[in-house]
Amino acid sequence: MHSSNSLRKWFAHDEEKWDQFKDKYFKQLDKNSASVNMILNKAKEGSSITLLYSAKEERFNNAVALKEYLEKKLKG
Repeated sequence: MHSSNSLRKWFAHDEEKWDQFKDKYFKQLDKNSASVNMILNKAKEGSSITLLYSAKEERFNNAVALKEYLEKKLKG
């Protein structure tokens, strides 16, 4: 299993690896439920959540993947 940092380096914002990256990243997030639940609870309370990233690629980065993950959890 890759760490988040090594996973992001492996991904390198390669659009062809996007789905694989999200699958692996989501599995990491599932294992870090305490942090994820803290964010989800804040969102459910009505708090605004800001996700930051430093990648040049705006469409394929960990913040975009995290947003998708959180939205699925909130709907689910």
